[in-house]
Amino acid sequence: MSNIIECLKERGLVESIANETLIARAENPLKVYIGFDPTADSLHIGNLVGMIVLRWFQKYGHTPVVILGGATARIGDPSGKSVERPLLDQSTIIYNTTRIRRQFESILDFFHRTARPIILNNDDWFAQFSLVDFLRDVGKHFRVGTMLAKEMVRSRIDSEEGISFTEFSYQLLQSYDFYHLISHFGVEVQAGGSDQWGNIVSGIDLIRKLGKEGAYGLTFPLLTRSDGKKFGKTEEGTVWLAADRCSPYQFYQYFIRIPDADVIRMMRMLTFLEMDEIRQYEANMAQPDYIPNTVQKRLAEELTRLIHGDEGLAKAIKVTEGAAPGAASALSVESFREIAQDMPSMRLTEGEVVGQKFIDLSVKIGLLPSKGEALRLIQNGGAYLNNEKIEDPQFRIEKEHLIGGEYLLMGAGKKKKMLVSVHD
Repeated sequence: MSNIIECLKERGLVESIANETLIARAENPLKVYIGFDPTADSLHIGNLVGMIVLRWFQKYGHTPVVILGGATARIGDPSGKSVERPLLDQSTIIYNTTRIRRQFESILDFFHRTARPIILNNDDWFAQFSLVDFLRDVGKHFRVGTMLAKEMVRSRIDSEEGISFTEFSYQLLQSYDFYHLISHFGVEVQAGGSDQWGNIVSGIDLIRKLGKEGAYGLTFPLLTRSDGKKFGKTEEGTVWLAADRCSPYQFYQYFIRIPDADVIRMMRMLTFLEMDEIRQYEANMAQPDYIPNTVQKRLAEELTRLIHGDEGLAKAIKVTEGAAPGAASALSVESFREIAQDMPSMRLTEGEVVGQKFIDLSVKIGLLPSKGEALRLIQNGGAYLNNEKIEDPQFRIEKEHLIGGEYLLMGAGKKKKMLVSVHD
């Protein structure tokens, strides 16, 4: 397939396009940007869709431009948010920006011969503006009625929380970003999640009012499950891309657990596998001899390698194999010490562990939310201690259960694990 837009459409990565002539324009090299506000010190898998879209553009010879929103992070984008973000201080934003910048190195090709990525910080140009100058030169081109009509604004105005003037002004800043980029860097395309449509269109409108032409917009679907809920949240929290926020093992396990109803769509949107191979996986899933979780395993391998490299994938697989039911031979003090940083863990005293019921301890460490859930887990055959099934609701942890006198591996089902480190 020779056209990037057609490629993205086939993979389910196009929601809307502002100006359909973009398809013809994309026959020749162009620059496309996506903004990422450094509101945390890591991006998460919801951001991964945009990163993948930029990489696809680069694969087709177009230059990816990343905007790290050092200025807009101080405002907070209300899109998709029911409450206002907490305001961040400048030192936190600088720290977050530095960390996030490195995460693009695993996705984009910084040695590309003709389309080397450009990474910019919008604080570089907004710092030059005074408030009065910005209101005069930019704000005068926006109509409050049009801004109020935006879905993201309407939904917040109607909410109990409301929307502050600070957040309300966000679309002015994002619109000016696009104008600055097309004027100074020749960036013709802004891409973003479907919740960014209003901001993108506002930017194109501002560019037109300021006397320029040739701006395009493209949105891609948000990463949602078949039931409409967003991907990227687990009981343990957000699935971050940074290894120190979400270990390669935890990252791998997240994708292993993707439901059958969603796994093919995730494979299309988040991997660079050929579509023929993906269609073959989809056909295999409908066959009676299909081995469950085969596609999930391939998805997890592809994405863990992409984000954490071959070494991270090898570590994730090693921890997974060591924590699998029936893998008692792999349980040793040495193996636990090696994997302790790569799976959910908790440190407790011997007195807090020995003599405790499995049910009580599983709730204490957060493996399960309640004793009732723990009891049902045992009754349904899903409770494990050191990869051995627990069948007695009255089962208590004894000293001999501690591997090497130091560790316990507790499991809820075959995939959710918690390592308990025991000390005096």
